[in-house]
Amino acid sequence: MKKQHRLRKNEEFQQVFQHGSSAANRQFVVYQRPKPGQDHIRIGLSVSKKLGNAVQRNRIKRLMKEVLRELAPRLKQECDIVIIARKPVTAMELGEMERSLKHVCKVAKLHPRSTER
Repeated sequence: MKKQHRLRKNEEFQQVFQHGSSAANRQFVVYQRPKPGQDHIRIGLSVSKKLGNAVQRNRIKRLMKEVLRELAPRLKQECDIVIIARKPVTAMELGEMERSLKHVCKVAKLHPRSTER
C-alpha cells in the first residue's frame, strides 16, 4: 500500500475506534469512519502480540496487505478503516484470508459497487 493509503499514527487509529462503526466475523474486526472529501481510502492493520511472535505477526500482515492490494480499489474510498486480526487467522492461507476479508467488508457495507461475483 502506498503511504497516503495507510493509517500510521496512534491518533488516527484512535479516531477510527472512537468515532467509527464496526463489523466482525470470526477472523477479523473492521472499524470504519467516513471521511467526506477524502479522495482515497486509508487502511490500518492491527495484529496483537497474542497471535504469535514477530515472524508470525508479520506473515499475517503480509497476507492481509496482499489481499487488500486487490480489494481496496473496489471499496468505499471516502473513509478510514482499521482491520484487526483475531486468533483463527494464524492458521489461514491466502485464499481463506481473502474470502474472510471479503466477507467482513461485505458485512461492514464497504462495497459500494457490485463488482463482487
